[in-house]
Amino acid sequence: MSVIIRPVTVNDTEELLKIYTPYVTKTAITFEYDVPTADEFKQRIESILEKYPYIAAVENDEIIGYAYAGVFKARAAYDYDVEVTIYIKKEHRRSGVGKILYTELERLLKKQGITNLYACIACTETEDEYLTNDSVKFHQRMGYRLVGTFKQCGYKYNRWYDMVWMEKIIGEHLAKQPEIIKFADLKEDNYELQG
Repeated sequence: MSVIIRPVTVNDTEELLKIYTPYVTKTAITFEYDVPTADEFKQRIESILEKYPYIAAVENDEIIGYAYAGVFKARAAYDYDVEVTIYIKKEHRRSGVGKILYTELERLLKKQGITNLYACIACTETEDEYLTNDSVKFHQRMGYRLVGTFKQCGYKYNRWYDMVWMEKIIGEHLAKQPEIIKFADLKEDNYELQG
């Protein structure tokens, strides 16, 4: 697989939204009911890029997946924690691109000084046409552990789904923790990486 990982820009909004749309309209992977507008999605990208990485996997000039980190909780004591998210084009799932994206996202977050990664994942006791537990399994393979389960908290397609939180520790917890470096302030000599 010849994949380049690069930072997302707002110029990628339409392409990213095309990847995200089927997750909203055809799955319970996201509990969002309505597809955001391009303007809303662009604002989400801009907001994330103020502080965190938002990266894309590109193959043959086409974005095939993306991953980003965002605020875990909006309190200063949580500054060293992030929530991570990943979406892959359906035809590229199970191709290894998810691992490539998450590995790079983790590397960047570690450089920023982030210590804890959290993933909020829809799951189900009984898999159906809208939701499997593949995301939980993927995160387990990436070194995440289950830290909490919320039973039947998400209602979509006239069904109730569970949600789990998974955690991965990537940094040291020190008595005097250095300040977080904003993603825009990271110095990357050659960002485009081959996967």
